[in-house]
Amino acid sequence: MNPGTRTAADGTKLATQRWTASSPRAAVVLVHGLAEHLGRYDHVGSQLAARGFDVRGSDLRGFGRSEGERAYIEDFDQYTSDLEGDLTAAADLGVPVVLLGHSLGGLIAALYAAGEHPQPNLLILSAPAVEAKVPAAKAAGALFLVRFFPKLKVSNGLKGDQLSNDPAVGEKYFADPLVYPKSTVRLGVAFLEAMKRCRPLLDRITQPTLVIHGGSDTIVDPAFSERLGARPEARRVVFDGLQHETFNEDGGRLAISTVADWIDTQL
Repeated sequence: MNPGTRTAADGTKLATQRWTASSPRAAVVLVHGLAEHLGRYDHVGSQLAARGFDVRGSDLRGFGRSEGERAYIEDFDQYTSDLEGDLTAAADLGVPVVLLGHSLGGLIAALYAAGEHPQPNLLILSAPAVEAKVPAAKAAGALFLVRFFPKLKVSNGLKGDQLSNDPAVGEKYFADPLVYPKSTVRLGVAFLEAMKRCRPLLDRITQPTLVIHGGSDTIVDPAFSERLGARPEARRVVFDGLQHETFNEDGGRLAISTVADWIDTQL
């Protein structure tokens, strides 16, 4: 893992990670999920690099080692704008580009692929958070609070056993100083608005797509990814019994090999 930094279009310094492969056959851009950072994907990047794929990405602004108010975003499109910088750099390698997003990162990747941006050749969505079950009263409360207290921080309420069947994953998650298990009200509202905006745009995604999901995911309901996997150019794989972070089940063995094998078939 090779850490670094880059500067976003608005001057924000973003922390980067890269796992290089000699004579890469494809370039993979990783987008992590809510509260976390790319350092948690070292085993993913290393194993994909060993399969001949150059892997890179940036900590989302406000998370990990990147600059920005913790867990805060003014405009959700800042995420897709930041992502364009990573994809542009990956394209400079002159090989097919793969965009891989997990959870919140899956929503960002889906919005990016449905938008007017330089596009990747392949798309991989891991437990993409394109929908959520939010009680109406809670959503209304968030819309009220964001007007007066946009930077109010509340716990995400996640539990370690929701991430993986391996207890060590949750223990490391909550002991990680770069994990920020809270969200501002503004980020929560922007997240919900982005989901609503994304759903009618999903049919604009045209590149070959792999969707992977843990069958026992209680953070992002597996049913939410069914529409993405039903498209003719898509393949959807549900891992029975696995939780939200399939890359952290059994060291990611099954999920990572599924991703690498699928990229190989597309190349």
